[in-house]
Amino acid sequence: MRISGFGHTLFGIAVAGLAILSLVYGNFAPLAEPFTAPLPWPGVWTFVLGATLLAASAGLFFARSASVCAMVIGLFALAWTVTRCRPVFLNPKVVGSWDGVCEALGPLVATWILYAMLRRQSGAHTATVMTGDRALRVARVVFGAACVVYGAAHFAYVKFTSSMVPTWLPDRTGLAYLTGALHAAAGIGLLFGVLPRLAATLEAIMMSLFGGLVWLPSFFAQPAPEWASSAQFQWSETLLTFLLAASAYIVAASLRGTPWGLAPAVPVNSALPAK
Repeated sequence: MRISGFGHTLFGIAVAGLAILSLVYGNFAPLAEPFTAPLPWPGVWTFVLGATLLAASAGLFFARSASVCAMVIGLFALAWTVTRCRPVFLNPKVVGSWDGVCEALGPLVATWILYAMLRRQSGAHTATVMTGDRALRVARVVFGAACVVYGAAHFAYVKFTSSMVPTWLPDRTGLAYLTGALHAAAGIGLLFGVLPRLAATLEAIMMSLFGGLVWLPSFFAQPAPEWASSAQFQWSETLLTFLLAASAYIVAASLRGTPWGLAPAVPVNSALPAK
């Protein structure tokens, strides 16, 4: 098995970082957070779940365990997504209600696509309903919908978004609107198959720049920005941002070998793996 591109590597590192964060601070990183409320002995479960995530992230880099570990991380991401649905039902017209769900959908879709690509690399000749070409198209559409919500959040909370733009950049409000529009454009491209490879690559680059230009410098800012409330929060948001960037890179990798233009038509026998 060869590593499925830069996204595969960054995804494993980001998940490992979140797992270590959970172990160091003794509470739950985003991927494990859904399990906190109903469990007794939260300290014990924090260690167990953090250790499980850390082991799964390491297993992504070994041929024999990569696909299984992708499934394990996917289960965490699925639970994370489900627990973020409550605000949507309570306030479906509020963009912020959808933003939390879509943050969880990114890693969920990434593990789905990564699992499918790993199965194909392993020489599996029979694709399942989750690994066929049609399934990958659905996964990219879901990711595209999440990107549209990221863009909408920039517009709905433009004042907060612009406050995070580095002060040395001109027209911070304009950049907040511009990046929101680019997120939405990338999402629409994936939704409708218009320049989907370019759209996913653009989304990955934007997320990477957000982590590199916004969150990483926040560790060195004096005084710390108002939106960086604590060291734990900074680490969590930094790793989460790079996790979303890695998810976009994985989506782009699933389109490797296809034209940069319109998405190819899904074959009738979509259970067959792509050649």
